[in-house]
Amino acid sequence: MKKHIVVLTGAGISAESGVKTFRETGGLWEGHDVMQVASPQGFRNNPELVLDFYNQRRRQLKEVRPNAAHVALAQLEKEYQISIVTQNVDDLHERAGSTNVLHLHGELRKVRSTGNLSDIKVWEDDIYLGDLCNNGYQLRPHIVWFGEDVPTIEKAVSICEKADILVIIGTSMQVYPAANLMNFVDFEIPIYYIDPNPAVMGNKKVTVIRETATLGMKKLMTYL
Repeated sequence: MKKHIVVLTGAGISAESGVKTFRETGGLWEGHDVMQVASPQGFRNNPELVLDFYNQRRRQLKEVRPNAAHVALAQLEKEYQISIVTQNVDDLHERAGSTNVLHLHGELRKVRSTGNLSDIKVWEDDIYLGDLCNNGYQLRPHIVWFGEDVPTIEKAVSICEKADILVIIGTSMQVYPAANLMNFVDFEIPIYYIDPNPAVMGNKKVTVIRETATLGMKKLMTYL
């Protein structure tokens, strides 16, 4: 039976593809506070602003490509059972060839009904006010905003509990509940943390690879 590697990824792995992050400029995006464009309150106050914010991100996603770190993770499926749990809302893991990806914070290329959380569909283009679901409710980005529950967190916990190896790539491990996932792996399993500025991992036995995602993945291969 193949060993099960669980990989937790964050913005750092996609940054090398050119995907911008919320926190690049002190929590601002295009001059907006993140709570204006990434919270239910922000959507209620100015839905057009929020829709445009994600329309821009969706357009940008069409211009970027998976990088070597995404590709390396996909190629690991030849030798291991790989489960990726990502905080990223892009689809670069899937486009690189990874087949088992769980998105904690939603997906840019999907929308959902404001009247039914489970009414989700693929959406490649811009969303406008007046774009409605079949039941007449406004469509919104399929993104978990600040203050909203993370619907896939229980599944993520279950995945981590079954890990033989844990790999953490490009995340500060400061955003909850995602940051708590490493506490659900068996205490004795190997943990590898790839990040140029790694956070403190407490009392866990962690092998830190102080590199970017692409360089770190090359070093990781020498450990596996």
